[in-house]
Amino acid sequence: MDAELAELSFQTGDFLRSRGWRLATAESCTGGWVAEVVTATAGSSNWFDRGFITYSNDAKRELLGVDPSVLRSAGAVSEETVKEMVAGALERSCAEVALAISGIAGPGGGSDEKPVGTVCFAWGHRDSPAQASTQRFAGDREAVRRQAVIHALKTLARIYA
Repeated sequence: MDAELAELSFQTGDFLRSRGWRLATAESCTGGWVAEVVTATAGSSNWFDRGFITYSNDAKRELLGVDPSVLRSAGAVSEETVKEMVAGALERSCAEVALAISGIAGPGGGSDEKPVGTVCFAWGHRDSPAQASTQRFAGDREAVRRQAVIHALKTLARIYA
């Protein structure tokens, strides 16, 4: 893991430990990269509860309880879906906070409405409604996924600071 991701993980751990919180992740296009980054930090078992890799729509429904009608109407890459992913991660974990990511990393799969590089995020806390946003990242598949990991962790600390 590179120095930037290692430092971000360390900062995320400090942030969560200072609040006595644990994190759960629900990842699609990043394929568990957020979980990999945070678990590379020694002591992360004190603040990371679990990660769900829900790449397919079936996995989103089965593991996180995402409503099939939301997947049909809004699509897997939507703020509606990532909010449901966060809710499912919180419901199915011991974590106080969760984040979710679903996107189109490329090189194919994009559309005019949702081009390659479109990534939807949500962050939720047990005591407050989930917040969501959509970003568009440039670059190849790895660059899009890496930027998504960084954005997800940096925004978690900003939202709950």
